[in-house]
Amino acid sequence: MIVLGSTSEVAQAFVEEALKQGEKFEKIYLITSNVETTERFARHIDVKFLQQAEVIELDLMKETDYSRFEHINSSLLFCATGYLGDGTEEGLYDNKNTEKIIDINYARLVPVLNYFVQKFESRRSGTIIGLSSVAGDRGRQSNFIYGSAKAAFTAYLSGLRNYLSDKKVHVLTVKPGFMATKMTEGLPLNPRLTASPNQAAEYIFKAHQKKRNVVYVLPIWGLIMLIIRCIPEFIFKKLKL
Repeated sequence: MIVLGSTSEVAQAFVEEALKQGEKFEKIYLITSNVETTERFARHIDVKFLQQAEVIELDLMKETDYSRFEHINSSLLFCATGYLGDGTEEGLYDNKNTEKIIDINYARLVPVLNYFVQKFESRRSGTIIGLSSVAGDRGRQSNFIYGSAKAAFTAYLSGLRNYLSDKKVHVLTVKPGFMATKMTEGLPLNPRLTASPNQAAEYIFKAHQKKRNVVYVLPIWGLIMLIIRCIPEFIFKKLKL
């Protein structure tokens, strides 16, 4: 199993959920920008599940050394890489903030994914799970830079699913709504619309088993975003969302 964004609470919860459900992996490759934190998680799953893991450093804001990945062979890839950034007006006009949001959520992430996609395609088997966001369903003033990057990532996963469908590789797009994670800590989230990492992991694993194509972690978000997408533009542009 390959995990991109291994410090993500959702990614770690998914790994544990898969192992609890009896999934067997020769090795789990934990690809991360934070080696120290990820090594603690690697030790945790070794003690708890006797699962061997290898931690590999990847900083998407630096040039990627693909030679680090040559030995990796896996049938399951879970991508939880993401960066929320500063969604305030101050952040909007901070080009470094904008570039980082776009690079980590899409521009520099896609080439890395494509590297592994080629391996999956040549083997003609496997599953790729990508965490996108409801923010990509429609641009809203509160987070449209982040949302635009996630919209691009959603489109990438959709095209990838289409491309790989006859090559026996399945692609699952996951759109979490509000998530109780480090990335959203301090934000005023509605608890009824917020999933914990463990809840998300359980739902994603079931969707993986059923070979679903696109899922919202809490189904209510599917309805919420349907309503938001259907609001006429002349009304929508005046809303504070």
